[in-house]
Amino acid sequence: MRVSTTGRIFDVMKYSIHDGPGIRTTVFLKGCPLSCRWCHNPEGQAPGEEIMIWDDRCIGCGDCLKACRYGAIVSQDGALRTARENCRICGECARVCFAGARMVAGSTVSIEKVVEEIEKDSVFYQESGGGVTFSGGEPLMQPGFLCGLLDECRRREIHVAVDTTGYGDLDDLLEIASRTDLFLYDLKLMDEEEHRKYTGVSNQGILANLKELSRHHSNIVVRIPVIPGVNDSIVIISSTGEFISGLPGVRSIDLLPYHKAGIDKYRRLAKTCSLTGTEPPANEAMSEMAGTLERISHKKIRIGG
Repeated sequence: MRVSTTGRIFDVMKYSIHDGPGIRTTVFLKGCPLSCRWCHNPEGQAPGEEIMIWDDRCIGCGDCLKACRYGAIVSQDGALRTARENCRICGECARVCFAGARMVAGSTVSIEKVVEEIEKDSVFYQESGGGVTFSGGEPLMQPGFLCGLLDECRRREIHVAVDTTGYGDLDDLLEIASRTDLFLYDLKLMDEEEHRKYTGVSNQGILANLKELSRHHSNIVVRIPVIPGVNDSIVIISSTGEFISGLPGVRSIDLLPYHKAGIDKYRRLAKTCSLTGTEPPANEAMSEMAGTLERISHKKIRIGG
C-alpha cells in the first residue's frame, strides 16, 4: 500500500475514555460509505468539507455576508440566510464569524500535524494505559493516510486502536491490522436486507472481513449500537451472538445504547435525521440483551463503550 502523507479529518477529541483502554485521543477521519440512520457524526459521512451553521449563535453582524464572494449568504427579512447550492466551502464566513455560528467540518492535514497533536497528551497515555484511536467517518476510506498515521504512532510507542465499520478492501484491512494494537469493529445488523435499509450498504463484505480479520488479529472488540425498533430484538441479538461465537480474534463485545447527542448536527448541516422519534433503550432491555449475548457468544459483554 502506498502511504499518503496527508488526509482529511473533521475532529480531534482529547481525553476520551470510551474509545479503547485508558485516556485516549480520538482522531476522526472524514468520509464514510455508510449512511446509518442513527449516525451521531453526520459531518463525518461526506468525504469533502461541509459548512455547519448554528443559527442560534448568529448575532446578525453581517461580517459573513461581506466575506462571502459567491452569493451564498443573503439578508432576507432581517435575517441572514445561506444558499448552500452557491457555497464553495471556502471557509471565509467561518473565519470572520467571532460568534462561532459557522464552522467548516473537515480539513486536509499532514501526518506530522496530527501526530504532533496526539503527542501533546503522551503523559496521560503512559499513566492510564491509553493511546490514540482512529475513528470516523470510516478510516478504511483513507487507508494510505491511516497506515502512515499508525506507523508514526507505533514508532513513538503510542498504543493505537482503529474504530471501523469493516466496510473496505480486505487487503487494506489486513495491512492496517499488522500496524494496529486494537480493533473496535462495528456490527449493526446480520440480515443483509435490513442492513441495506438502515445503513445504505450490504453487510456481506463487513461480515466476511470480520471473519478474516479474526483469523489474523487477536484483539478485536465488537461494538453493537443498540437501536430500539431496528436491532434490539432477542432474535436479532441471538443471531449476532451465534456469528460472533465462531470468531477467535474477538475478545469481547460492547453494547452501545442509542443516544440523541448527534441530532442537532443534522440541522446544522441542513440534513434530515430520520430517527428523531427514537428513544434510548431502557436499562432493563440492555441487561437482557447482554445476558443473551454472553450466553450465546461466550464472550465478555460490556454495556457502554
